[in-house]
Amino acid sequence: MDVALSNAIIQTATHMASARNSDAVNIAVLKKALDMQETTAAAMLGAMAQSLPQPQLATSGTLGTQLNTYA
Repeated sequence: MDVALSNAIIQTATHMASARNSDAVNIAVLKKALDMQETTAAAMLGAMAQSLPQPQLATSGTLGTQLNTYA
C-alpha cells in the first residue's frame, strides 16, 4: 500500500472524527442557549401577564360575549 494513500486515509478519518466531536459540542451549546432563551421568554411573559390586567368579557349585548379579542 502506498504511504501517501495511507496518510491521506488517516488524515481524512481524523478530520471526520474531529468534525463529529465539534458538531456535538456545537449542538450542546445551541441547546443550552435555546433553554436560556425559553426561560427568559417565560419570565418576560409571566411579568407582562401580571402587569397588564385582562378586561372581562361582556355579559350582555351582541359584542364581546363570545370571544375576548383583547390583544
